[in-house]
Amino acid sequence: MILGSGAAVRGIPFAIALLASAAVAAQLGREAPLATPQGYVGRMEVLPEHGSPGTPVNVTAEGLPADTEFQLVWRTVRGSWKVAQGEYHGREYAPAAFELATLRSDAAGRLAATFTVPEDFGFQHDVVLQQGERLYNQAGFSIDMSVSLSPPSGPVGTPVTVELKGIGWRPLESSWMLLYDNHFTGWISAVTTAGSATFTIPAAGGPGVHVLEVLHGEFTFPYRNMQQSPEAERPHFARQFIVTPGAPVLPPPPSEQAQQSVRRLPSPGELSAVPPFAGVGQKVSVSGNGFTPGKRYQLAWTTVVGNRVGGHGWNEASKPIAEAMADPRGHVEFDFAVPNDLGGAHALSVGDHCRIPR
Repeated sequence: MILGSGAAVRGIPFAIALLASAAVAAQLGREAPLATPQGYVGRMEVLPEHGSPGTPVNVTAEGLPADTEFQLVWRTVRGSWKVAQGEYHGREYAPAAFELATLRSDAAGRLAATFTVPEDFGFQHDVVLQQGERLYNQAGFSIDMSVSLSPPSGPVGTPVTVELKGIGWRPLESSWMLLYDNHFTGWISAVTTAGSATFTIPAAGGPGVHVLEVLHGEFTFPYRNMQQSPEAERPHFARQFIVTPGAPVLPPPPSEQAQQSVRRLPSPGELSAVPPFAGVGQKVSVSGNGFTPGKRYQLAWTTVVGNRVGGHGWNEASKPIAEAMADPRGHVEFDFAVPNDLGGAHALSVGDHCRIPR
């Protein structure tokens, strides 16, 4: 099981480091049932109707049952990637709800409260008054997107950190692009991070002002004709970075840029790989037990060949990568250097039917 990484777009290395998942539950309290209406009761309003995370919001309601306890609930989603067997099947969002407060109506059936907007997916959310699984009334609040970058200036090569909050989850609100001087530089994802993302790019170009834009699009094509789109109110951000004269800021040596951890490693099998992931050219040792003493075995490296575009298919293929003899205890150990291959997980298996070509 060997994992690797590395990418660059238009000559500008684009390293996305997504924020850790925004702890919506920690900000809001316990999870609440997804209540359904049995006829709306009374009238409910939230003011303001939109704002950024941290905005105080006033909630008022009237026409409710008198002297009755309600839950004030924030509706959102949990995002995940639909991946299986090395295949991508899209994004998935499961509805979720969290309790903001417990409120009680007065003798006239009115109530009022204030809550703080959490750091969550952007755009529209339902704010709900409910009792258990019964929804009494609801109002909408929209989280505004925001984009910031730092520092504002520096010599060429300066790491520029861009932070986004309020990325949406719906189809026309979830895929945002970064352009540097009108050149596509990368795609921004916040599927599993509740609408927040942070990434760093190096400042490029000659001394002077350079424009970084964030706008919606698909398949590396930003959509500039937003005013005639189905969602014409989506924002378009433009921020300036000033490249100053001076010595360039150079990246660290490649050895220092290597990936140091993997979020989720594949389940271990009957073979043990040390280390469990590595970069191209690095040494790896794979060992196992239960083999026939004195017998020679081959270690096979599995990859994928072909593609899904040319019509010839996309299939797994194996090739021998190391050979070793089992010791008197039936223990075998293979040593090899990671080949220049696709990043990600690669299966390793042992056979004895052929020899490695010399």
